[in-house]
Amino acid sequence: MSNAPYPPVARHHPADGLRKTRRIIAEDLDWVLATVPSLSQLCLQSIVQNFQERPVFEELSPIEKDFIQERLSPSVPLGVTANVVSDGVYWKRCCEQRWDLCDVSNYDHSWKRMFFERHMESIIELFIPDVTDPKTVLDMVSLCGNYVKRLDISQLLPPIKEPEKEEEKNSSDLASDYEVETPSMDHFDFSILLDKLTCLEKLHLVYRVKQCGMNFVWNMFEMTDRDCESLAKALKSCKTLKVLKINQSNINDNLCRRLVKNLLDHPSLRELDFSHNLIGDRGARALGKLLSNSKLEILNLCDNDIRDPGAKAIAHALSKNSTLLFLSLRLNRLSDEGGKAIGQALLKNNTLLQLHLGANRVTGPTAVALSKALAQNNTLKSINLSCNNLGEDGGKALEEAMSYNTSVTECDIRLTEVDEQVVSVINRVVRNNQSLEENKRAPESY
Repeated sequence: MSNAPYPPVARHHPADGLRKTRRIIAEDLDWVLATVPSLSQLCLQSIVQNFQERPVFEELSPIEKDFIQERLSPSVPLGVTANVVSDGVYWKRCCEQRWDLCDVSNYDHSWKRMFFERHMESIIELFIPDVTDPKTVLDMVSLCGNYVKRLDISQLLPPIKEPEKEEEKNSSDLASDYEVETPSMDHFDFSILLDKLTCLEKLHLVYRVKQCGMNFVWNMFEMTDRDCESLAKALKSCKTLKVLKINQSNINDNLCRRLVKNLLDHPSLRELDFSHNLIGDRGARALGKLLSNSKLEILNLCDNDIRDPGAKAIAHALSKNSTLLFLSLRLNRLSDEGGKAIGQALLKNNTLLQLHLGANRVTGPTAVALSKALAQNNTLKSINLSCNNLGEDGGKALEEAMSYNTSVTECDIRLTEVDEQVVSVINRVVRNNQSLEENKRAPESY
């Protein structure tokens, strides 16, 4: 007989039926069991909340990094996030919070690059000499140096001018405008920055003040001698620079020569744009020397004061150059002496693809010289002679030369006093050349 105890008898309590129907009613009506966060989520939320004190990121998995980037506050100091948080949603949120227009395609689709480039631009554009601490700029270099490839500086502020005392004001009123010496107005010193931006490839500067209002004076819109000196040295030390643009900054011959002197033999410079300045023949001679001692591919000198001697110097360099692809002398003061020199240079040059001589003072003889080049040169793709008085003889010379040319796909001779029938013939040749070019580019069909 077994000594095992009898199984316990199930006893039912009168309250059992009530227990089966008991419910827990949450204070949050939207609460359900599924919304209870996992332990890993609680940990990630703790990382987000304490990121400034303990920035944990690299140790996380890709999914966990995305969680952090979507929730981390854009107000966390850059000193914490810059070298920790990788490119992604976080930097997109930072950009969209700060700027209304955010076209990331202009920044190689990198949100982090967009943020740091625009942030650095803003710091420089608001920099006030003798007021802003240069340390505010230098501190950013260690954070964004690896991401800044382009700087587009649309204004450079001068020092704050102290109000004149009453005695000085009265004395200045008595003096003529020519007797009063205007103090030099220096701007941000690029020599403290450019050599530290080891990835910088493009630099665009405009020495001006936007929205100056009633405080307008002409010297707010020019590069000073000391600006030029510091920038020239900085450009020489910036070995990665490929594109340099300085526009609307009243660059004269002396400033141009000083800048060019420090760009000779530059290892990476490929594009130079000094358009809308005051460069004359002496500056053009220096630029001609630059063409002979660099690997420039684009040279834009639109809207300056270059005349025939300067054009001859550029033409002489062009005849020996083997790298330049684009040359613009639009809106200068060239006459036929300079225009003919350019045409003769094209007889020897076999690399230039685009030439713009629009809105100068060239006439028929220049058109004839260029026609001789067009009859032999099979490299030039685009030529612009618009807004020049080429006349009937110039038009006929171009028409005859174009009948032998198969390479020019753009020829602008609007407003040149050329007969309409001649223009029609030239345009027809250009269209035929365009078709030939398209057929060359079209993939072979099988």
